[in-house]
Amino acid sequence: MQRCDLGGREQGPIWHRKPSPAARQGVIVNIIRSAIGYHSKTIRFLNVAFDSCGDSLLAGDHQGNIYVFDLNGNRFSLVQRTMQACTALAFNLRRKTEFLVALADYSIKCFDTETKELVSWMRGHDSSVSSISVHGSGRYAITTSPDTAQLWDLDTFQRKRKLNVRQSVDIQKVFFLPLSNTILSCFKDNSVFAWEFDTLHCKYQLPTPVEGSALLYKVFAVTRDGRIFVAGGKSNHLHLWCLESKQLLRIIQMPTKVRAVRHLEFLPDSFDGGSNQVLGVLSQDNIMRFINIETCKLLFDIGSHEEGISTATISPSGRYIASVMENGSLNLYSVQALTQEVNKPPPPLFKVVEDWSKWKLGANKHTMRVTSGRSERPWKSRGSKIQTRLLKPQVNGSLENKENELPGGLNKKRLQALLKGFGEYPAKYRMFVWRSLLQLPENHLAFSSLIDKGTHSAFVHIQNEYPIKSRKLLRVLQRTLSALAHWSAIFGETPYIPLLAFPFVKLFQNNQLICFEVVATVVVNFCQRWFEYFPNPPVNVLSMVENILAHHDKELLQHLIKYNVTSQVYAWPLLETLFSEVLTREEWLKVFDNVFSNHPSYFLMIVVAYAVCSRAPLLHCIQTEDFEYFFHHRNNLDINVVIKEAYRLMESTPVDIHPQRMLDDFIPLTKGQYPVFNKYPKFIVDYQTQERERIRQDEIAYLRERQLAHELEAKAQEWKTEDEAWYRKQELLQEAEEQRRKMLLEEEEKLAEQRQRLAAMKRELKAKELQLLESARQRFLKYQQDQRQMEIKRLDEEIARKASIREQETAATAQDVEIRQMELESQRQLFEQHLIKDQETVMQEMKGEIDTSRRKADLEDHLVQKWMEVDREEKQKARMVAEENLAKAEQKCVDTDWRMQALNKLRCDDQDREEHYKEIAKLLHDNRVKEAELLRALREAEEKKWEEVTRKKAQLEAEQKAAAAADEHRKQFLEDEMNDALQLAEKLQKEDGYFERLHDLKAGRTERGLEFQQVPKSRNVCLNDVSVSQSSSHVSLDRRREELACKEQELMAEVRQLRQKLTSRARARHFPTRFPATKWTP
Repeated sequence: MQRCDLGGREQGPIWHRKPSPAARQGVIVNIIRSAIGYHSKTIRFLNVAFDSCGDSLLAGDHQGNIYVFDLNGNRFSLVQRTMQACTALAFNLRRKTEFLVALADYSIKCFDTETKELVSWMRGHDSSVSSISVHGSGRYAITTSPDTAQLWDLDTFQRKRKLNVRQSVDIQKVFFLPLSNTILSCFKDNSVFAWEFDTLHCKYQLPTPVEGSALLYKVFAVTRDGRIFVAGGKSNHLHLWCLESKQLLRIIQMPTKVRAVRHLEFLPDSFDGGSNQVLGVLSQDNIMRFINIETCKLLFDIGSHEEGISTATISPSGRYIASVMENGSLNLYSVQALTQEVNKPPPPLFKVVEDWSKWKLGANKHTMRVTSGRSERPWKSRGSKIQTRLLKPQVNGSLENKENELPGGLNKKRLQALLKGFGEYPAKYRMFVWRSLLQLPENHLAFSSLIDKGTHSAFVHIQNEYPIKSRKLLRVLQRTLSALAHWSAIFGETPYIPLLAFPFVKLFQNNQLICFEVVATVVVNFCQRWFEYFPNPPVNVLSMVENILAHHDKELLQHLIKYNVTSQVYAWPLLETLFSEVLTREEWLKVFDNVFSNHPSYFLMIVVAYAVCSRAPLLHCIQTEDFEYFFHHRNNLDINVVIKEAYRLMESTPVDIHPQRMLDDFIPLTKGQYPVFNKYPKFIVDYQTQERERIRQDEIAYLRERQLAHELEAKAQEWKTEDEAWYRKQELLQEAEEQRRKMLLEEEEKLAEQRQRLAAMKRELKAKELQLLESARQRFLKYQQDQRQMEIKRLDEEIARKASIREQETAATAQDVEIRQMELESQRQLFEQHLIKDQETVMQEMKGEIDTSRRKADLEDHLVQKWMEVDREEKQKARMVAEENLAKAEQKCVDTDWRMQALNKLRCDDQDREEHYKEIAKLLHDNRVKEAELLRALREAEEKKWEEVTRKKAQLEAEQKAAAAADEHRKQFLEDEMNDALQLAEKLQKEDGYFERLHDLKAGRTERGLEFQQVPKSRNVCLNDVSVSQSSSHVSLDRRREELACKEQELMAEVRQLRQKLTSRARARHFPTRFPATKWTP
């Protein structure tokens, strides 16, 4: 089991070598994250989730770090730091690079794994989110908390619907059924509802579980096809429901060790069509058991009491299981390794039956074996007959059969016969045949222990000696050679071991275990006695080759001896490279098909056969360089002829010189652990190792000293450079200082010129300002004069209008007086007629009384009408006076507003000028002191002016109050006059009543004196009395009118004088108006 510590890294590889499928307990890798600075403390993982393909894994820890593990690319990366623990994850969205994470603050966030940016932030839950379920399309998601479930649109990240529940019943889980548009909601009261996703209408509800069952549903799982629904809880029972029939199929009872179920999940299978049969059950003892829901058999389990599982999830492809352990680490399991025992093929139908008792009693008894020609295809039961055949008793006995039997059901004799017939093995089955011939043990643990030791020091820089273009091939070669060196020290000192191993590394580069064991087998069996004369070439083996060549081709050997060509020139290059330099790939494979199928001595025969078959070109070579070139490069030679020649040499070589007599038979590697390889001069190897280590230490010391020397030299050079740079910098600073001094002088000259120009500009501005002020004052005075002329003209027009109105009123009054005189005259004539009529006849007394009453009523009506006219006149006069007063008040308001506007405008102009002068004042730094004194004086003048303005404004308000009091007095005067008019009218009315009473008395007196006096006499007396009263009333009215006219003239004169006073005061107030001093600020 490999271990990966993330630590503080943000990215890196997950494992350093490809995981073995037969890892311990199926664990591919154990992932932990140690806290920086705390070696004994690990940061716990909380949740884990696979993507939709099952090739990437998302994991979050309790600090809010989210990691993505690419299982195909063997990389992990930190994609987000949320700074708070996550409660749920989802990695199967429509956009493959996005994922959802539910956080401890009850929010859900969406991040992108490539850009590592926040895509959206969703809120709406009031409690912790326990699960996130994503629709098969990846466009919708359901988040579940105990109090609510919410449906989200992942395109707009808006909430579509919300599932609310009663307070007494909480939600356990709400999720989508796979490959359907159905939502399943599970509550704590064991009620399960199915909802239609499009309309959110309830489709059905599962019936109540079996009566008497105390199982409360806590965890749930559904098969891939959405047909089977499994529920579990605090019990060892599991309820299997059929969602199509809405019926409870069966109740599965787990072992007695299981008291509660914490998690359920089906194990996907690519060939079950979605009807998953294997269910993973995580119980309270932190062990996850996988059972077959049809046969109710326990298949395998993961986790233990020491290394318990907290939660787990299975990849959609069914290849991996990711589990969060109780200690906070993360385990990745291989489903293939876990199901290796379960998926073993069934045992053969026919087995070997051997009678060991008879074999022990007598060797002359023969064993009978019943076998079947078992094909590679699975057994079929459709009417196929099992054919068997009976083999004849073998002559050589069971020991020979055991020698020829190979793993995988192969037979060595048959393979040799096949090889002689075809010359090579089929390319499709060559690797399988080689593994069977070499009987490789496949010791995974032993090989892992060798690999765990790392790269051997002898092969750290192998790329410098062998610059291979393929990095993968170079890495596999380095690992294989390092494993060989760790297995036996001789291989770390052997210079030709890379040449020997390279062909097999290139051939088995995808399976390093097989590559190592093939090389080790070749070294142990086909390189026997090679290392006895180390570090020299194997003289004994080369002597065998020379003896065989001397026996079969003396002429060639003599030719080689003649030109001082030894076996180290024509045999050793072929042996140490295993013919890889002189043969093509196909030829090399043919050669080793035959080498692996024969005795190890056949390999030496191949060397001799290669020289014998090349005798013609060799006999023509006379220089040593030509011989060396020939045995280090490819030649035009038929390899089939070489193989046949090797077989001939194998058979025709005498026993005394045959290598088979001196080389051991083929011995495969032992199972479990590799054998000890010590057939070499250990003291030489140890001495070379020590010397190599000493040289390496000396080299390290030399490199360290050279590094120190380089550092000192670099530091000295750096100091020299710094000194030169400092001197150069000082020179530059001096030059820059001179330039700055010159620039300062130039700037001071420019500043002086600018100050002169600024002073001239200032004088011009002040002159312009004075001109503007003077023109503005002239315009204002002209405007004021025009206003006063218009006001005087308006007042004159008003006086003329008042005079015309008064004349009209006087004419109307004269007309009223004339009309009254005419009325009085008519009354007098009527009275005379009445007296004449009364005197003429006494019989018309009633008629006279009626006429008298009618006249009295007419007179009363007339008097009322007159009083109404007088009242209307007085009201009209009062209205006119009020309108006049209102016009005056409005005029005064307009004047005051105009004055205030003028003052505001002046103030605004002052403010604008102040801002303008502020900007100018920034350039006049040297004159600030004097200007500040001037400003203080101007401020004092301005304050005085403002005080004067305030005082004049107060005077204006006082005059306005006086004018208001005068208006009030005038109103009171008019009211008094009106009251006088009313009293006069009442007095006139009383006089009229007195006249009537006098008339009545006279009439009575006339009636009583008719007997004694004549009518003319009485009539004269009455007329005189009436004329006297009429004349007296007319005189009183004329006097009243004269008095009113005099008072009106006096009032108009007072009004005219008051207006003149107001006009003169206004002119006195505004004519000497001066603009306030300008305010400057530094």
